[in-house]
Amino acid sequence: MIAVVGHPDLTVPTLTLLEEELRARLAEFARAGKAGLVRAGHGLPLAFGRAARKAGMALVTVLPARNGVPAQLAEPDRKAAGELLLLSEQVRLLEYDPADRGACVGADENLLRSCVRLLAVWDGSPSNGRDATAHLVAFARSHGVDVEVLWPDGAEHVATCREAS
Repeated sequence: MIAVVGHPDLTVPTLTLLEEELRARLAEFARAGKAGLVRAGHGLPLAFGRAARKAGMALVTVLPARNGVPAQLAEPDRKAAGELLLLSEQVRLLEYDPADRGACVGADENLLRSCVRLLAVWDGSPSNGRDATAHLVAFARSHGVDVEVLWPDGAEHVATCREAS
């Protein structure tokens, strides 16, 4: 499987740019019969899901669960999760609390263990209290997952949300 991680505060123009770049990169994986894996959410997960389907790639979406029942997502993620479910060929439940940052990072680590490749939308900045991208890149590499870093020219963070690293 092919997964994606990246900064949670990407601008809308950056997400649009990335969706097309991801589609082009995922097309070769689709031809090889690989599936995309994404944890439900707005922003990059949704852009990845759209790109995967446009590339002809099967998509697996992971939803948080509590005691085997899908957990409620935060408002910005609900609509995106609905679209991802429509784009997906398979849905998996994973026990974690979507409101707990540490649990989300742990869920991402769990997902990366089943992947052969990680596409990381990352500007090279270190992880901080909000953004675990650098940590997840290091985790994937330490577990033998091939990592491809994407940071296209013109990519930006939302200025009002970015915390100092």
